[in-house]
Amino acid sequence: MLQPRYLPNPDRLSVLAATILLAYALTRFVDLPARDFAIQLPGVFLAFQVNFRTVVALLAAGLTASGADWLLRDHPALGDHSTFQHWLLPALTAWVIGVPLFLLPFGILWWVIFAIGGSLLMLVLVAEYIVVDPEDIRYPPAAAMLTAVSFVLFLVLAIVLRSAGLRLYLILPAVIAAGGLVSLRTLRLRLPGSWRGWEALVIALVVGQLSAALHYWPLSPVAYGLALLGPVYALTGLLRGLAEGETLRQAILEPGLVLCVVWVVAIWMR
Repeated sequence: MLQPRYLPNPDRLSVLAATILLAYALTRFVDLPARDFAIQLPGVFLAFQVNFRTVVALLAAGLTASGADWLLRDHPALGDHSTFQHWLLPALTAWVIGVPLFLLPFGILWWVIFAIGGSLLMLVLVAEYIVVDPEDIRYPPAAAMLTAVSFVLFLVLAIVLRSAGLRLYLILPAVIAAGGLVSLRTLRLRLPGSWRGWEALVIALVVGQLSAALHYWPLSPVAYGLALLGPVYALTGLLRGLAEGETLRQAILEPGLVLCVVWVVAIWMR
């Protein structure tokens, strides 16, 4: 009979979460000069800025990935298996948390997002620890929670990027990377034991193309985020169903219905 088994070391978990949040909190009090870079390509001039907050966001994502490995290494069911799959969502969570924290003015809302982000990060780390062991009775709800968080993070990232009014060449890499990571982790959770890298790459490229097409449309940030979320979810569900042996008609039914509902909401909120 399946039974609840293990939880992460609370000291390690709290140290990791506190370190990430402290890094984001300190950015409000540290102001370093930004560096401007420009690249002249045939027919196009690309200019972008690298500032202290950009560096902190990347370091936080990397630190979270290495911290997840450190946290999971004491799991009795891990053995000599790699922890790579369990880095993806925590790193994405830490990265997405930083985006609104950098853009919002310092105030009550900033502290609310800070607290919610910290709680979400700890929840993701605990869930990743649980899904290391497929025999744990808590595996299905933990996997479902991670899947839901993945898509919510993608939606939040798309909305925030749209709200920031960034240029397309800055939005596109972030959307493609997030879409690929979300689909890769979701497929891995639903299809344990196999990596679906090509499928995730296809989904990432499709959402990138759609993002480019929608960039110049007069859409609100929420409508833009929903318009991208629908295809990511639908394609992930479709490919998961086909991999599980469903017919095309069976595999497309639920994802297609969700896609239609999400796009209707997006049109209504545009």
